[in-house]
Amino acid sequence: MVDSIEYEVPMWNQIYEMLFELSEKISKNGYSLDVIVGIARGGIIPTGILSDLLSVRQITMLQIEFYTNIAKPGMQPVITQFLNAAAAVAGKRVLVVDDISDSGQSLKTAKQYLIETCGAVEVKIATLYAKTATQVTPDFVGKTTDSWIVFPWEIKETLQSILQKHDCKKAANNEFVKLLNAGLPKELLEKVFKTLQEPKL
Repeated sequence: MVDSIEYEVPMWNQIYEMLFELSEKISKNGYSLDVIVGIARGGIIPTGILSDLLSVRQITMLQIEFYTNIAKPGMQPVITQFLNAAAAVAGKRVLVVDDISDSGQSLKTAKQYLIETCGAVEVKIATLYAKTATQVTPDFVGKTTDSWIVFPWEIKETLQSILQKHDCKKAANNEFVKLLNAGLPKELLEKVFKTLQEPKL
């Protein structure tokens, strides 16, 4: 149930350490990749860091929309931003990067698109996290979990979703306490929360 969600809140230094370890796994595996395809939005920052760590300069982005709210996925993942040029991956070995493999459906969609439509010769997947029940197990993964991960790049979105999900202020506050207990700094929560309360001009 959504109300029984447990959160995990990795901070920037933890994210970098996980990506460093992922880059070592990829290097030791001997996968000679040509291009990194990040899944927007969650994969944007991990893609940039892995590009640096793996010394792969060719990167491109693919946007796929799936979740409508916390733990409430849409019916099917939809590609909302295609590659600017399929030639970017045609005949090449590709590493798809995202922050998490939840159901795995978005990653499955991305892999099929890159191979069947864009002509990639090989596609492997790397994610920071994977859920234990994912239908697509990444080739390279930092950690497996059942928690709802709140990444540094989606804190405001998470707080907004909690407010929209709960009619009762007490229930929303309980979720915020769980976030604090999971490691979200109180000062940061208060700063971001304040932006949600300020009237828009």
